[in-house]
Amino acid sequence: MTINCLGKLIDLSVPKVMGILNVTPNSFYDGGKHSDEKTLLNHVEKMIIEGAAFIDIGAYSSKPDAEFVSEAAEMRRLVPVIKLVLKYFPETLISVDTFRSDVAKTAIETGACMVNDISAGTLDSIMMESVAKLRVPYIMMHMKGNPQTMQSLAHYSNITKEMLYYFSEKVAQARSFGINDLIIDPGFGFAKTVEQNFEVMNNLELFQMVELPLLVGVSRKSMIYKTLETSAEQALNGTSVLNTIALQKGANILRVHDVKEAMECIKLVSQL
Repeated sequence: MTINCLGKLIDLSVPKVMGILNVTPNSFYDGGKHSDEKTLLNHVEKMIIEGAAFIDIGAYSSKPDAEFVSEAAEMRRLVPVIKLVLKYFPETLISVDTFRSDVAKTAIETGACMVNDISAGTLDSIMMESVAKLRVPYIMMHMKGNPQTMQSLAHYSNITKEMLYYFSEKVAQARSFGINDLIIDPGFGFAKTVEQNFEVMNNLELFQMVELPLLVGVSRKSMIYKTLETSAEQALNGTSVLNTIALQKGANILRVHDVKEAMECIKLVSQL
């Protein structure tokens, strides 16, 4: 199970870690932490040293009820950061976290190698066509609505069945445009209640039916800290627990804030 990033074949049969780099002022956990070049570069260097295979850069917070960000503002935040990271760490495999095709295109032309779309093309009708032309891997996440409306849409008769149908449709659509490298993301925390998130985690192995690499992103999310009655800052241990379960159920990529701990999960699970 491989994906092609800038001509490099990345083997996902051995799970990989995707480190999160938010360049937004309002992300739920690390918003505003990387507001100057030195802090940002130190954080990227730390993630690379600790073993991140990918750095996922996002400039539009997708937390519930996040404020709208214009496409121009997203570009202004994103492009200089991609250039900066590649200037100092030129071998970095950068994923761009965006649901806008023009932003994705500009990011790939700037040096990113993968598109991570929370809407799987739903919020931009030409996203898949654009990704196909760019010839890069495409991460498709499950979500309803948009960041401003998604939590009001968490209604399902059978969430796992509906999500599998959603991915079968999205994969067929992506294939019709000629996208070769696809990754699916169940979208923990997106249009899902805490209970629904745990139901999806409990059934996670069923998503192997899609026969594509599976990305899991639960890092410090509310399903953890609300259950433990704590905060995002205190949710690292809970994140490691769920990352371990996800790996046992077939996760190929862990998208995390804390790379070292995720790498330890991978190393320990690989010994089972």
